[in-house]
Amino acid sequence: MDKLEQYRHYVRQILTAYSRHKPAYGEIEVETIFDKERDHYQIVYLGWKQKRWIHTCAIHIDIKNEQIWIQWNGTEKDIAAELVEMGVSKEDIVIGFHPPHLRRLSNF
Repeated sequence: MDKLEQYRHYVRQILTAYSRHKPAYGEIEVETIFDKERDHYQIVYLGWKQKRWIHTCAIHIDIKNEQIWIQWNGTEKDIAAELVEMGVSKEDIVIGFHPPHLRRLSNF
């Protein structure tokens, strides 16, 4: 399996595992959104918490130029560390929600 296909597999594997955990509050659905053609991957929470509509992106990951971009992580899990454990090089992980000038201060 080539690098790009391997990264796609890892991202789908992680998000599928996270999608099994439903929020403890309200009548919330967990949706996985996999745009395999454009390499956009998300977990979205939607539903009702009492009288309030919930529609939130919990995790958003893109693959661009053979790098995994963690665009948003609204969970307590360290997705970047999980990817490294799976064999992804730190140089191939970008924390997209960090400002560009601060990214060099992290390990990714």
